Amino acid sequence: MSTLTKLALGVMGQLRPRPTKGDARPVIKLPAPDRRGGLPLMQALAKRRSSREFARKPLPLPVLSNLLWAAFGVNRRAGGRTAPSAINAQEIDVYVALPDGAYLYDARKHALRLVAGSDLRRVTGYQDFVDDAPLDLVYVVDHSRMKMIPVASRESYASAAAGAIAQNVYLYAASSGLATVIRAWIDRSAIADALGLTHDQHVLLSQTVGYPQA
Repeated sequence: MSTLTKLALGVMGQLRPRPTKGDARPVIKLPAPDRRGGLPLMQALAKRRSSREFARKPLPLPVLSNLLWAAFGVNRRAGGRTAPSAINAQEIDVYVALPDGAYLYDARKHALRLVAGSDLRRVTGYQDFVDDAPLDLVYVVDHSRMKMIPVASRESYASAAAGAIAQNVYLYAASSGLATVIRAWIDRSAIADALGLTHDQHVLLSQTVGYPQA
């Protein structure tokens, strides 16, 4: 779907998901992440960049596992995560839009839990490439977890936390030969409706990930 068509549908409140391209599983148990692989940090930083051309090739489950763990997985026994969060509120949820459904990443169980049995990729942004890239991440803040943070500071705190997660994805992509781009030009209301979010939840950003277009 073209960007102009998406804009028109967004204005009319008609930007909708597509039917899935496979059977949506209630839970996807991810394999244990490989914490030893990847490039040295300075080499990954040298390769970090935004890309807007993606192959349609799906990400294998081990790659998806590593990607999500790098993004915001649990890296300590006490439950600490790979990205920082003010006063450990862990207010950001990572949603994963796949061809066979939309899932919430459960970091503690390192699994994906189905939240919508439809293909939400086209809803995650106005750009045309989001429709067919294999994976779109959506970063959502849950304000109910931020009660210890002053109201005036919550937006900036949550945005900083989401930015840290997005940078983790960039570094993993650079280290693993993947392409990615962070996106703020999105229809937040359409995404929230498609994911069934509550009034305490707010969509911050989306991020597309996939193999680079040959």
